[in-house]
Amino acid sequence: MAGKLSITIGRQYGSGGKDIGVRLGEILGFRVYDKDLLFMAAQKNGINPDALRRVDEKATNSLLYTLAIGSSLYGARNFGVDVPINDQLFITQTEIIKNAAEEENCIFVGRCADYVLRNHPNRISIFVYAEKEHRVTRIAEELGIDRDEALSLINKTDKRRINYYNFYTGKKWGKFDNYHLSLDSSLLGIEGSAQMIADIARIYMAKAEAEETP
Repeated sequence: MAGKLSITIGRQYGSGGKDIGVRLGEILGFRVYDKDLLFMAAQKNGINPDALRRVDEKATNSLLYTLAIGSSLYGARNFGVDVPINDQLFITQTEIIKNAAEEENCIFVGRCADYVLRNHPNRISIFVYAEKEHRVTRIAEELGIDRDEALSLINKTDKRRINYYNFYTGKKWGKFDNYHLSLDSSLLGIEGSAQMIADIARIYMAKAEAEETP
């Protein structure tokens, strides 16, 4: 297969999307990008990682979002404006995602990667969701909090992700036609979901290789 394969994973909070991505990386031998993009962005721009954590997957009220897609931080600064840290993070992560997708087989969790790589020739975009009750149970057990706290955290986090995605992409977070596959993780669990996506990836790669064979 010419080129590298990128798998992007959007996810509801508590659906296990990150864990599925990590397990998928282990199965396929792909590098997984998630929170580490923050540290890469910080290192690249000399920004305190703690400051980036505070704005991770949070939209800004800036008018710069039109520059963020496919633009560089340097290019934005050339317009003579002070780029908000939210936009700095998004722009730099966009560059990192695009560069990584050209260099190796990758899995990207969140960060609007499905949109950033929308023109990438070899991409599989996944959205992971689960019933609210399942997510509440998972978060309550994972964090050791009561169910009301878990529900509140889920609603707050999903709202933040919705605002972030919709703001920077102009599309609707979780809408089925933004993705190749939407998956209810409560059906097969983390392992089963990762194995299923891995099978899809293998079929995709085999099909691509067959189409390239004279």
